[in-house]
This record gives sequence, C-alpha cells and structure tokens, in this order.
Amino acid sequence: MAPDRSATYREVFAVREFRYLFSAYLLSLIGDQLAKVALSIVVYERTGSALLSAVTFAVSYLPWLIGGPLLSVYADRYPRRQVMVGCDLIRMVLVGSLALPGLPLWSLVTLLFIANVFTPPFEAARSATTPEVLSGDKYAVGLGLSSITAQVAQVVGFVAGGALVVLLSARGSLLIDAATFAVSAILLQVGVRPRPAAAPDEPARLWSDAKEGVRIVFGLPRVRWYVVMLFVAFAAAYAPEGLAAPYAAELGGDATAVGLLLAASPLGLIVGGVVIGRMLRPSRREALLVPLAVLSVVVLIPAAIVTSLPVVLLLFLVSGFGVSFIIPLNVMVVQAIPASLRARAFGVVSTGIQAVQGLAIVAAGLVAEFLGPSIVVSLCGTLGTVAVLWLGIRGRNAPPPVPAPRTSAD
Repeated sequence: MAPDRSATYREVFAVREFRYLFSAYLLSLIGDQLAKVALSIVVYERTGSALLSAVTFAVSYLPWLIGGPLLSVYADRYPRRQVMVGCDLIRMVLVGSLALPGLPLWSLVTLLFIANVFTPPFEAARSATTPEVLSGDKYAVGLGLSSITAQVAQVVGFVAGGALVVLLSARGSLLIDAATFAVSAILLQVGVRPRPAAAPDEPARLWSDAKEGVRIVFGLPRVRWYVVMLFVAFAAAYAPEGLAAPYAAELGGDATAVGLLLAASPLGLIVGGVVIGRMLRPSRREALLVPLAVLSVVVLIPAAIVTSLPVVLLLFLVSGFGVSFIIPLNVMVVQAIPASLRARAFGVVSTGIQAVQGLAIVAAGLVAEFLGPSIVVSLCGTLGTVAVLWLGIRGRNAPPPVPAPRTSAD
C-alpha cells in the first residue's frame, strides 16, 4: 500500500514531459482569458446590456455541449499528443482570423464559438495524458499545479485583459491568443512522448463511444453523486463571472474593478491548489471533499447585503478556495476508471462543468436584468448551498468505487 505522503513539487517538475505539458497548458489558458475578457468588455461597452455581456462571456463554455461528449472520443481512439497538437493548430487559425479588420461583432462571437469547439478534445487528451505522465501521488500534486496554473492564467488574463483592449485593441488581444496556440503546439510536439492510442481497436464511433463515457461516469454511485455535486457547485460559484461588468458598476467600480472581480475566485483556487494539492495528505484531501464544496457556495449568500468591493472580493476569494475540492474528486475519478476510457470520462465531466457554467452565466445575466447583480449572486449561494450539501451527503453515503486495474503508468 502506498504511504499516505504528499509528493513534492520538485518530484513533479522532475518529470520532463510534465514540464512541457504544463507550459503548453499555461500559454493556451492565458490567451483564452485575454480574448474572453476583451470581447466581454467590448460587448458591454457597445450595448450596455448585462445579458449580452454574459452571453458573450458564456460563448467559451457552450461549445462543450457539442465538442465535449462527442469529440473527446478521439482522444481515446487516436494518439493523444496528435489530438492536442491538431486542436492547437486549428484554434490558432480560427482565432487568428478574428483579427481581420471589419468583422462585425456577431462574426467575432460566432468564430470564437467555433474555435472553442476544439477545446474539449484538447482538454480530454491533456487530462488523460497527465496520469500517464505522473504516477502515484505525483498525479494529485500535478493536478493541483494544473488547477493553480488555470487560475493564474485567469488572474493574469482577466486583470490584463481590460488594459490590453485599451493598448492593443480587441484585435491585438486576439492575435496574442492565436500566438499562444502556436507555441503550445510546438511545445507539445517537442516535449511530450508519442504514445499509441489508448483504445485503437476500431474507428471512433461518436455516439456509441460518447454514451460509453456517460455510462462509465454515472454508473458508479459515489462518482455519480459527487460529479453532479461538482456540476451544481461550479454553476453556482461561477455564474457571477458573467455579471462582473454590471456588478462592478453597482459597487461603484470601473474597468479595474471588473478585472478584480473576475480574478478573485481564481486567486482563491490558486491558494486552494497549494494547500489542498500539496500541503495535505491524500487521506485528508478526501475527507475535505464535501466541506470544501459547500464552502465554495455558502460564502456567496451575504452578497445581497454587502456594498463594499473589498468584502465582495474576499467572498469570491474564499469561494474559489472551496472550489479546490475538484482535486480529490479528480483523483477519485482517475482511480475508478480504466485508462482506455479516461479521455471519454474526462470529456463527459468537463462537458458538464463547462455547460452548466455557461448556462448558469446566461441565466444569471437574464435574472440580473430584473433583480440586480448582487441579489443574483446571493441567490446562487443560497440555492447552491442547499443542493451541494444534499448531493454531498448522498455521495458520502454511497458505496465507494472499485479501483480500476492499474497500468504501468499508474
């Protein structure tokens, strides 16, 4: 039995492949956030509509409904490095085309939507490759690092996004985004070892393989309850992102406040990635899974009566810390699912996360047209707390999954 000891960052970064995978992921994420915040600000400035601003922000989430369960199949059926590099190159071309002069706003949003359709297969391939690159508790620590990376990218992208729109224009921000995809593809091609497809026995059958991914995730009782809890927690915790511009205005802030509101939750998850992913023993992480999930939403409840921007930022920061429950949950899913099905499973889970976030952002924007952003944030916290607490209890009482057969990479 493996010792109940957390791996170190040095042990994780000693793995050459992970360093390249990590760097490519960081570059792509920063570029994505730059484009997202740039278009969101531009739309709100042109229209003054909280709903349209939220819809624009949600464009990066909604393609998961198409690309998540279906295109993630290819990350099991074909070599995963090949899938990642191909998706990067396609996104480079599509995002680069957004910088063409004279494109109307609807064209920018549509092309961004199409480009984001290729994010799910990339993420499924990356997620399924990581446990092949990192073994034992190095995977959990590496997962924490990836979470930190994602949040650092969001903090940098969100804070810098508004300034870059002024300095470089939306076109300049989009060109930077396209360049990050190009460099990411080069890093993956050079630094990640080619591996055969995990399940190459027959050609990918989109619908049947997608259903197999759904079956493997929701067929395990404890995994099922916790994954649904994950969906609800993410929907409630991240719906306020789409309200950042109108919420900042309600609090008397400017464009800087928009960036700070968007950066607070990712910053909290950075702290959570260090504390939960690195400083705690594996057994302690698992014990905190449900309490952290509840924390991610319960702290949003006071938003309706808080008028101070620093206090709101603190609430969002603590909420982001709670979201770090995804680290032990992800480890549990990897341990329960065979390697040949992991990309499809990650595709299903990632699809659910992105879809509920996108839909929740749109719904929050719609309700905010009538009730105001602060009240909507408080409603997200209240409804989310009740649902997450109930789902967490059901998951904890469900039988634990039987560990999947170990492979040489595990």
